[in-house]
Amino acid sequence: MIRERFRRRFLPFGLALLLLAPAGWVTAQSPDKLPPAPDYIGEIRRSPDGQLKTVVGDPKQFAVAAKPATMVVGPGEKITSITEAARLAQDGDVIEIRPGDYHGQPAIWTKNELIIRGAGGRPVMLADGKSAEGKAIWVVRGGKVRIENIEFRGARVASRNGAGIRFEKGNLTVQSCTFFDNEMGILTANLEELTLEVIDSEFGDAPRDKNDLHHLLYVGAIGKFVLRGSRLSNGHIGHLVKSRARENHILYNMLVDGAGGRASYELEFPNGGLAYVIGNAIGQSAGTDNPSIVSYGAEGRRWSDNALYMAHNTLLNDSHAGKFLNVFAEKFGTDVEVWLLNNLLVGTGDLVKPAQGRFDGNRQIARGELIDFGGVPLRLTNLSPLRGAVRPPGQARGIELMPGAEFRFPVGSRLMRPTSMLAPGAFQ
Repeated sequence: MIRERFRRRFLPFGLALLLLAPAGWVTAQSPDKLPPAPDYIGEIRRSPDGQLKTVVGDPKQFAVAAKPATMVVGPGEKITSITEAARLAQDGDVIEIRPGDYHGQPAIWTKNELIIRGAGGRPVMLADGKSAEGKAIWVVRGGKVRIENIEFRGARVASRNGAGIRFEKGNLTVQSCTFFDNEMGILTANLEELTLEVIDSEFGDAPRDKNDLHHLLYVGAIGKFVLRGSRLSNGHIGHLVKSRARENHILYNMLVDGAGGRASYELEFPNGGLAYVIGNAIGQSAGTDNPSIVSYGAEGRRWSDNALYMAHNTLLNDSHAGKFLNVFAEKFGTDVEVWLLNNLLVGTGDLVKPAQGRFDGNRQIARGELIDFGGVPLRLTNLSPLRGAVRPPGQARGIELMPGAEFRFPVGSRLMRPTSMLAPGAFQ
């Protein structure tokens, strides 16, 4: 009886507590419902000049505002210095550099997803005795970075390896850039996780220094290196291209030193690795500092996988003698797989048949049997008996060895469809 009266007395009070409980508490007890989304107020973003801004509006408006910020650099702009632009840059920014000469403005780029490009006429970065960290005109160690339409000149540092660009971290793409009169055009770190791609760019005019080797393009022990549609010439003692990368794709380039050049190797893979060399013109001058044009494995093994696939290259030797290719197989402790297919050899020199691999379709002719292409005798005449003389080279490890493009003067490449009259060399 007492218990029944107690229940009747206190039940209304419990119901009152439930009715007075906060709405959030009630919602939390219901597994089927979530709290309502908060009203959108805005976000804080950094403007191109480095200042923090509050962006207010609805989500659709903010989606427009969230596009990559564009920082404009140059004379008459709020930011005039390349050094300052690199300091202010944030992840995802686009940096547009106005045309002109930028004297002594080294830069260190550390942010991710950057696009740095010359706007309009190509701006020129002139070292003028200054460098970033004693290394280069620009040091790049962001994440994913793309550099377009910039010229780099005159890099000099105390260690004598001053670069236009020193690449130290992430993935770097360089497109439509030029590098002249630098101790190194591009120089990379030795980190396997790095990837470098150089497209439609030009390197030349190595310093005339008798005491040091200045390579136009020096790729360290990185994971992957791609060179496409680019022109390298006028080296001196050092190499035009030197790569220690694990995997290399050298496609449709003009690596011809020229009459005034004195480069050593035109293309070298000192530690082997996996190398696809397809559709290139590669040539040494009469004054070369080394009689070999292409070298593979001169400093011994570094990588576990080593193979060289050379197809449809035109190899030009202006020297009185030499080697079109020198493979140092004895330094690997085992035979290295080498495929030499449909290469055109111009001038005198040796192309030694590899001990392991494929050797087919290579032809050697005199210089006078070619017509000039961009001032260099490289293209077969239409009536040449070598047209239709070779078979398609097939694939190596799933990579097509038939050129899909050819070098286009003065720099770049264009798509190409080989006909049934397939000829050796880089130009069909």
